[in-house]
Amino acid sequence: MRSLALCSILGCAAFLCIAGAAAQTPAVKPAASFPTKPIRIIIPYPPGGTSDILARLLGVKITEAWSQSVLVDSRSGANGNIGSEFVARAPADGYTYLLTDIGNLSVAPNVFKLSYDPHKDLATVTTVSYSPHLLTTHPSLPVKTTRELIALAKANPGKLNLPTGLGGATHFAAMEFAQRTGINWVYIGTRGGSDSSRSVMGGETEILLLGMLQTLPHVKNGRLKLIAVSSEKRLASLPDTATISEAPGLAGFISGSWQGMLAPARTPPEIIEKVNAEMARILATPDMKEKLQTQGTEPLPTSPQVMAKWMATEKERNAKLIKDTGFNISN
Repeated sequence: MRSLALCSILGCAAFLCIAGAAAQTPAVKPAASFPTKPIRIIIPYPPGGTSDILARLLGVKITEAWSQSVLVDSRSGANGNIGSEFVARAPADGYTYLLTDIGNLSVAPNVFKLSYDPHKDLATVTTVSYSPHLLTTHPSLPVKTTRELIALAKANPGKLNLPTGLGGATHFAAMEFAQRTGINWVYIGTRGGSDSSRSVMGGETEILLLGMLQTLPHVKNGRLKLIAVSSEKRLASLPDTATISEAPGLAGFISGSWQGMLAPARTPPEIIEKVNAEMARILATPDMKEKLQTQGTEPLPTSPQVMAKWMATEKERNAKLIKDTGFNISN
């Protein structure tokens, strides 16, 4: 299991100097004059999700620092691959970025036939944050704990529905949960987290496993029932909420949304370095840290190299899960 190794690998590398992008071929002038025009951040999911929320918070700070407007552009579809490919094909001039759940990018090559390679056609810039998943249900579902949810699922095989972006990181987390507990629930494909949450809140489906940043407000307003959190330890902000790993058969279970920023491959390393440094500065400001932490998200800036290594490790881990479960996106 990943435990806190993932977070510690990323966290301990925060604010590292950037060196690995030096082999890329510059396409524009050095970063001294950058930026000279508006910057675009592509979100490969519908508006309202974790990536969208983060991009808008960061966009305000970037505009304040660099006096350039930031356009947050949602290009959803194909579990994030449409927006991701759009960035991979964009000019490598430092003005187009992808902000996404990097777990999805790590899963995608194992699941989909892509016309681009996330690990070759996109350049890592920095991780942004980590948010554990919240395991929630529609308020009417007669369960209060993970143990009770497992029992209900076993008593009703194939009758409980979990909406998710099929073939994405959250889908794989739910698959791991089901594999380890011997349950069989139905995965309902959606375009992103906001669609998934609406499905459960509207009573169309019953179970939701989704990033805390997006889910917690709906727990607070009573539209979702909180069952457990997917972090290694209980959260200080939710001390009475058990972790998923406390349930039988799920020791060490950890999942969540690792958000990160990427650019088209061959983006000049000087620009990537400048953006990386600015993201680290923004994420360290007291007001940004407070905004994220109060919503259950931890700022987690890193070097491009650490981010790339994490993505490669996740790709290998999920390839094993596919082999162990016999998963096929066409199933």
